[in-house]
Amino acid sequence: MRHGIHPVSRPVVFRDRAAGFQFLTRSTLDSDRTVEWEDGTTYPVVDVEISSASHPFHTGTARVLDTAGRVERFERRYGAAPARRRPGPGPHQGFPTRST
Repeated sequence: MRHGIHPVSRPVVFRDRAAGFQFLTRSTLDSDRTVEWEDGTTYPVVDVEISSASHPFHTGTARVLDTAGRVERFERRYGAAPARRRPGPGPHQGFPTRST
C-alpha cells in the first residue's frame, strides 16, 4: 500500500443525544468538541441524530404497513383486471419429443 494517501483513523466517541447513548470506535472523522470517556481519556465526540439505541428497527417500535388494505382499496377504486394469458404453446408443446 502507498503511504500518505489514506486518511488517519483515530478513536472517536459517537453520541446519540436523543437516547443518551454513546460508543467509542475508530473513525476518520474529526471534531473540535471533546468528551471524557469512562477510562478518563479525552476523545473527540461526534453527535449523531440516530443510532441503534434510537432507531425504530433496532428498538422494536417499527410500524408495519397495511399493504393488503392498499391493494383492496385500489381494486375497489379502479376495479380488478381479469388475469390475461399470453397466446402460444403451452408447456413442452412445440418441442421435439424423445422417443424411447
